[in-house]
Parts: sequence; structure tokens; C-alpha cells
Amino acid sequence: MSTATFSEAATTTSSSKQTLGALVANEFAKMRHLKVLVLPLIMLIGVTGLTLFRALASGAFSADAQGDSFPWKLMLASMSFAITMIYPILLSVMASRLVEVEHRGKGWLLSAGSGTTPGQLCRAKFLALGSLVIAATVLQSAWIAGVGLLAGVTAFPTGLWLSYTVSVSLINLVVLAAHVLISAVIENQLVCLGIGVGGLFLAVFGSAFPAWISHLTPWGYYALAQPADYVGADLVYFDMPVLSIIALTVIGAGAFLAITSRFDHQEP
Repeated sequence: MSTATFSEAATTTSSSKQTLGALVANEFAKMRHLKVLVLPLIMLIGVTGLTLFRALASGAFSADAQGDSFPWKLMLASMSFAITMIYPILLSVMASRLVEVEHRGKGWLLSAGSGTTPGQLCRAKFLALGSLVIAATVLQSAWIAGVGLLAGVTAFPTGLWLSYTVSVSLINLVVLAAHVLISAVIENQLVCLGIGVGGLFLAVFGSAFPAWISHLTPWGYYALAQPADYVGADLVYFDMPVLSIIALTVIGAGAFLAITSRFDHQEP
């Protein structure tokens, strides 16, 4: 948003204020109009499809592979790769589409007229989008695990599977929050999408960088949170960097709340 429009929206008030629930419901209505709801479906189908295709192509469900943990290792590695390839871009598109409408239609000022500050609007957008992202992440994890179990694969790594699902869900939320803020501050959404492409690069190639570099941006955590991958010729499990992801979540949540609170009180 432009500085002038943002300042006006932050300082325009009304006696009529909407509840957070009403604001989130309004965002879902906007998403239906903007066709944003199809994007979480693409996430769900894309990650599930890519993961299972790679597993089938590699013979993970064959009789010879059922006796060890190879199928689960392959599915975890494939799911991690698919999420890394799909989520950074689609998260940026989701945030950009939902925020762009405020820039184009003077939505910041119109919302301020009903007592809704820009910060409240950003928080409502995050909650609405975040609920869809979490649903897609959890469902794809459950579907992939369910296919493996129905195929008769034994030795299901329950702890690691749940740990990865929770970890990547938190990473997705932090990246989404970052994109909501970026799209709110920068009116040119092509710049915001370009940042998403840069985030994809950091996510995909992060494992080639020193770990401390991956810790510097939310997108780098996709590389840090790999649950399984090849080491030489062997496919092995990795431990989740739980403490790092908790720190990312706390810092990300604190930064998002602090910045959106500043949006609420920005001086003209």
C-alpha cells in the first residue's frame, strides 16, 4: 500500500467495529470471489500426487520393499521435496491475491471506515489463509500415510511423521505471515511474487548452504526440516531440528504481531 493510503487507513476510525470472527468470515468471502480457495487444493493434490508417484515409480510398495523402512523413508523424502517445490510459490500467490484487492479497491480505507485497522485486516487474512494451509498440510500427510498403511507397509515411523507434519506446518505459517506483511507493505505484487521465487530458491538449494545461512530466513527452514534423504547410496532418516523450528515460530509470531500492531498505530 502507498504510505499516504496506509496512514489514512491507520488513523481513520468509526464507532462500528467488526469482531475478529466477522473479519475472518469476510476474508473467506473474498477468497471465494478471487478463486483463492483453489490454491490449497492444488497444494494438497500436488504434494500427494508427486509423493505417491515417486514412491510407486521407485517400487516402494513392491513385495521386496515391504520388509524394511525404505518405503516410509522414500515417502518422507518425496513429501519433503514436493512441499519445498510447491509451497513457497503458492503461499506467496495466496497472500498476494488476498492483499492485492485491498490495494486496488481502496480496501484499506473502506475497512477503516468500519473501524477495522490495517493491522486487524492483516491478522484476519493470515488466520483465514493459515487455516487453509494447515488443513492442506495435515490432509496430505494423512493421505500419504494412509496409502502406505493400506498398502501393507510396516514399521510406520509415527514419531518422525508427526514431528515432520507439525514442523512443516509451522514453517508454512511463518512463511505465509511473511508474505502477508510483504504484500501489505509493497503495493507492486510482482515484487512480492519475485520474493516468493527467491524463497523457492532458498528452500530448494538450502541444503547446499551452511546451516547458519538457512537459519536466516523462513524459507531456509524447508531445507533444515528434511525428515529423510540419501546419504551416499543409503536413504536414511534425519532428526527434526525441533528447537530451531520452535525459535522460528516464536520469533515469527512475535514479529508478525509487533508489525501488525504498528500498522494499527502508524502515524500519518
